[in-house]
Amino acid sequence: MNYGLALYGIDALRQAEAQAIAAQGGDGFGLMRRAGEAAWRYLLEHWPQAQRILVVCGPGNNGGDGYVLARHALLSGRDVRVLHLDAHAPHSALCRRASDEYAGAGGQAAVFARALPACDLIVDAMFGIGLSREPDPDAAALIAAIAHRGAPVLALDAPSGVDADRGSAPGATVVATRTLQFIAAHAGLYTGAALDVGGEIDLDDLDVDARAFADAEPKARLVSREDLRHWLPPRPRDSHKGRHGHVLCIGGDEGMGGAIALCAEGALRCGAGLVSVATRAANADALRARRPEAMAHGIASAQALAALLDRASVVALGPGLGTGEWGAGLYAAAIGDAKPCVIDADALNLLASAPRALPQAVLTPHPGEAARLLGATTQAVQQDRFAAAEALAKKYDCSVVLKGAGSIVAAPGKTTHVVGAGNPGMASGGMGDVLTGAIAALLAQGLSAFDAAVCGALLHAAAGDEAARDGQRGLLASDLFAHLRKLANP
Repeated sequence: MNYGLALYGIDALRQAEAQAIAAQGGDGFGLMRRAGEAAWRYLLEHWPQAQRILVVCGPGNNGGDGYVLARHALLSGRDVRVLHLDAHAPHSALCRRASDEYAGAGGQAAVFARALPACDLIVDAMFGIGLSREPDPDAAALIAAIAHRGAPVLALDAPSGVDADRGSAPGATVVATRTLQFIAAHAGLYTGAALDVGGEIDLDDLDVDARAFADAEPKARLVSREDLRHWLPPRPRDSHKGRHGHVLCIGGDEGMGGAIALCAEGALRCGAGLVSVATRAANADALRARRPEAMAHGIASAQALAALLDRASVVALGPGLGTGEWGAGLYAAAIGDAKPCVIDADALNLLASAPRALPQAVLTPHPGEAARLLGATTQAVQQDRFAAAEALAKKYDCSVVLKGAGSIVAAPGKTTHVVGAGNPGMASGGMGDVLTGAIAALLAQGLSAFDAAVCGALLHAAAGDEAARDGQRGLLASDLFAHLRKLANP
């Protein structure tokens, strides 16, 4: 692929690390030294004035990286203190070697005693990517003390307490100011709870040869705003509306006309050639007044939908649909037509009640809807967002956008993608309706279901970031429209 950043799971990272060590004649300590030196350079770049440096070291190789950094800081004349937990004294051979070198340079290490000394910076080298369970009580107490101290925190490889494979934080977690990953990007740091604790995330590949990854498959790819041009080339000069598809937006039960109006305008702003709307008659006049480019039709029953479905090339189904007789009837008619479709909101709840394969569809659930579609809990979905998105894609045989912090896009036979854009201001009503319209518009313009899902989710999130420049609180779904148009023409 010529776009995005490869994200690796922990098993693949360890496999690549082993290959890199083997290529150096089995010298694992050489790679540890490079990691510690890279972390020291990173510290100097971002906190050059820090004189009192506290390094919290764990028992394994992440702790070894910390000891290497501590030795460099000590030799530079900094006031360095190393803390470890009594039960977690160095036990890996490489960590013991790094600890011995630190001690040989005159450094001292102490056991954590429920309080941290005053410092300008804390380096978290406790667990890195080596922990996928809840920290034990002693480690949790140390993590709490780090938070109480209030100093900036540099996390090495991953904030301690984060599952760097899945993105969850099952217990106490270090909240880092910055995180420096080693060798390759870690999939779990870009979605879910990890986004709240990683701070600014950077990567140092330690000059590991790319051949170390020859047998290591990425778990996912991270896409960012700069990647939009991959899917959105300039239009041909002889374009006409018929070349860019006809989206039919279906929804807007009594009192929910705003949802389908947002969906329709999202489709228009993302370039659909034509947009029709099938909604309650009471919504149609208001929608025509608000957005005359959308062809609004008052529909009393599913029987009246057939002619609109015949003219459409793509269906956007669900915003404001409801699950009553009217909504269920329109849902059944639209699904039975078997056109490419984007399914959201109440249509997802109807699907969950009668699951079926939908190979031409894109599902766009938030975690609660994903849980209903899987027959699971929201907590289980959030504990492993990658697994949840991929399970949805397999169960319904279609593309899926699992919304939330670090939205995940999955489909059978495709490399999972993570959306590296979006912000907390987008946690407001109507945002999902706009996303549904955006993906439907891209489907109508000829993108495959998976590409439309990735591009649409990225376009929507990037527009949200642009709109949030004026502040996240109070951000409205309709604030995205001008930015969608701009970003859809990279």
